[in-house]
Amino acid sequence: MTTTTSTVSATSAAPKKSGGRPTLSLPVILLIVAGALALVSLVRLISGADDITSVGQVAGALELAIPIGLAGLGGLWAERAGVVNIGLEGMMVLGTWFGAWAGYQWGPWTGVLFGIIGGALGGLLHAVVTVSFGVNHIVSGVAINILAVGATRYLSKFTFDAAEGGSSKQSPRVDPITEITVPGLSDWMQDLQARHWFLVSDLAGLVGGLVTGLSLLTVVALLLIPGTWWLLWRTAFGLRLRSCGENPVAAESLGVNVYKYKYIAVVVSGGLAGLGGAFLAIVSTGIYQEGQTGGRGYIGLAAMIFGNWMPGGMALGAGLFGFTDSLKLRGGAENVHAMLLLLAILLVLVVGWQLYKKKYLPAAISAAVSALLFVWYGLTDQVPSQFVDAAPYVTTLLVLALSAQRLRMPKADGLPYRKGQGK
Repeated sequence: MTTTTSTVSATSAAPKKSGGRPTLSLPVILLIVAGALALVSLVRLISGADDITSVGQVAGALELAIPIGLAGLGGLWAERAGVVNIGLEGMMVLGTWFGAWAGYQWGPWTGVLFGIIGGALGGLLHAVVTVSFGVNHIVSGVAINILAVGATRYLSKFTFDAAEGGSSKQSPRVDPITEITVPGLSDWMQDLQARHWFLVSDLAGLVGGLVTGLSLLTVVALLLIPGTWWLLWRTAFGLRLRSCGENPVAAESLGVNVYKYKYIAVVVSGGLAGLGGAFLAIVSTGIYQEGQTGGRGYIGLAAMIFGNWMPGGMALGAGLFGFTDSLKLRGGAENVHAMLLLLAILLVLVVGWQLYKKKYLPAAISAAVSALLFVWYGLTDQVPSQFVDAAPYVTTLLVLALSAQRLRMPKADGLPYRKGQGK
């Protein structure tokens, strides 16, 4: 036991070298956010789309990003322990149903608890099938997604359909969770944002969105991101769990119960995805609706990959999708049209970076796409409604494509493991 503890401590203290992208520290994340805000502010002034950094836009983006971020956080827990969790979508579906079912009967916080339990049950099933029985992780995840949709549809027919205000595809309304607004500061930020000053108004819109009409469950969800980082990267428990995703044979040789840590990680993963589903049903809409997850579990997985399997990077990915999705809902074609200019400028920066790295072919392709976007922006006042609907997904794919070359997943992620195989 002493040997194991000392080895764990030594490993924790040793600097980790990764063949992938450098870890995103807090100062780096803040610098990225500041640069992005300045660029968006410039685009706002040029395009006249003043709503893209308004208090309402930021608040809407945050609300849309939270379920995606929770799903991504769930994926991070599972994959850091070596289990690929494609079943996040199904676990979110279970969270929406259980959250609404308990919420309209016993209150919203009970609904949140049951949403977590519903998602955790999906995670437990995934753990049993993949860890204990060694079934392919992708096959198990897809099966859970299908099973969750069928199970919730069946359950809705004899629960919500018989309840007042419900139907076979929709639950009765759930009471809202308390929202908080910081008095004085909220009004001040809204006043500053309405002046449309460069950067100052945009920063005011960002702060105002974080202090106006903020659900208490949103606060809890935001705290889970640094909480996960601390638990997985600053504790012996987290080190053991991550060792199961990097080298489970070596971890077992040091006395780590690999099966136990994989089970814990996947159940927590399901619980976080279920919390994301409960957020959709209780905070975002106030009701359960069939199909309301809308693929957010898969997008959460994409946000986790974009973030290089780190909480901070994952939060940036979720925020990016939430922001573009909110643009679609607020201002629609005008806001998305302004994003054409933003993408064009971003690609110019990418061209400069690729030329610096002497990657001439990618630089030429990026320059051509940037020129097309500038022409498209200059010759039109709005974009087609079909592109408005697809904008969040297109943005996500573009970001993943530009960042995918420097990603590094845990070494044993998705690989089969049987107890004692290293002997």
